[in-house]
Amino acid sequence: MAAHHTDILHYFDNNSTNASAESFNAKLKAFRSIFRGVRDTKFFLYRVMKLYA
Repeated sequence: MAAHHTDILHYFDNNSTNASAESFNAKLKAFRSIFRGVRDTKFFLYRVMKLYA
């Protein structure tokens, strides 16, 4: 609890969560699973940038 108290208080002060980050993470995982892994990291980051930027 002590390690995360600033994040917990931040939610109550600003009503903000990390839901958008979690959603983006889920999209990345789905995108990565479509290609069955990533071999070329530069190309993967390029595709992610084009799709989600």
